[in-house]
Amino acid sequence: MSALGALVLLTLLQSHTANAQSTIFNIPSTDVVAPKKVYLEFDFISHFESHADGGFQIYAPRAVFGVGKRVEIGVNVSAIDALAPDQPVYISPNVKWQFYNNESNGVAVAAGGLLYTPIAHRAGADTYGFLYSVVSKKVKSDYGPRLTGGAYGLPGLHDGLGTQGGAIVGYEQPLSKRVSFVADWFSGKNAFGYATPGFSITLPKSSLFNIGYSIGNQGRGNNALFVYYGITF
Repeated sequence: MSALGALVLLTLLQSHTANAQSTIFNIPSTDVVAPKKVYLEFDFISHFESHADGGFQIYAPRAVFGVGKRVEIGVNVSAIDALAPDQPVYISPNVKWQFYNNESNGVAVAAGGLLYTPIAHRAGADTYGFLYSVVSKKVKSDYGPRLTGGAYGLPGLHDGLGTQGGAIVGYEQPLSKRVSFVADWFSGKNAFGYATPGFSITLPKSSLFNIGYSIGNQGRGNNALFVYYGITF
C-alpha cells in the first residue's frame, strides 16, 4: 500500500476513536452517563471493498463510567484490519463534564477532552489531544428534535495531519418511541472531518443499536458503514 493510503487509514482510525464518550454517532453529545452506571459499546466500521482496493474494517470496544456530579470518564481501544501491515492500535482515555442542564427549557452544555495515543505499532503514529465544548437544545413537543452545536480543537496534532479544529453539529429526530433519525458532522479537513447520518434504535434492557454511513469531507475513499451496539448497566 502507498504511504498516502496508509495515512488515509491511520486518520480514519483516529477519527473513530473520537466516540469514546456519550455521542450521537461521532460527535460528543451533551449527555453524560448517570452516577454509578457503566455504559459498554462495541463499534464496527467497514469500507466494503477488498483490502487490495482500499477496503478496511475498524473494531472499537469502549467503556464509559458515570462518576457523579454530571461527570463521566471513559476509555476505548481501536484497531484496524487492512492491507497495510502493523496498523497502530490506539487507546483514548477521556473525561466529560455537563456543567449546565436546564430541563425546563431543554438546554444543556458540556465540555471535555480526550487523549489519543498508540499502544501498539507506534512507528509513525501521533499522540495528541481533542478538546471540545457543545450545547444542545431539545424542542419540547411530541417527537421534538434535539439540535447540538459546538467547537473542537486538536492540541499537539502534527502539522501534516490537517486543520487544527472546527465546528461540531448534530441533529436527533425521534420518529417513534424507539426509533430516531440521527446525524452529526465535524467540519475540517482532518481525521475528524466526517458527516454521519443514520438511525438509532432503542432496545430492551437499556441497550441501543445505531447504524449509519460516515461520509468523509475529503473524498469517497474514506466513506464507511458505521454500526454500533451499546448497553448500560
